Amino acid sequence: MRQSNTQRNLALWKRVCDEHDLVRNSGVVVWADGAQVALFYLPGAEEQTLYAIDNHDPESGANVIGRGLVASIKGELVVAAPIYKQHYRLRDGQCLEAPHQHLRVWPVRLNGGVVELAMD
Repeated sequence: MRQSNTQRNLALWKRVCDEHDLVRNSGVVVWADGAQVALFYLPGAEEQTLYAIDNHDPESGANVIGRGLVASIKGELVVAAPIYKQHYRLRDGQCLEAPHQHLRVWPVRLNGGVVELAMD
């Protein structure tokens, strides 16, 4: 019997923490399938309120993105890497200063007080 698209999509979502673990307008880091993922909870953001992006900074080699400052540059929500200050777009992980660099992003959602990531 074939699974419906809805059933397949439900199987991809993995619980990583609870909503009360998030910090408003800041980042927290979770461990998900061997990766450190920085979650940014931005209530009131225009596009969405929760973003999931790789915690590993490719420039410094450190796992620090979750400690970065969130800002808006030319209408794009970004996180500034704490060490060398590159700006990565939260929606797609693209580095504004070095277009060849990007961070992995994950689909993320709040589901009844639970934070879930879509896993590959």
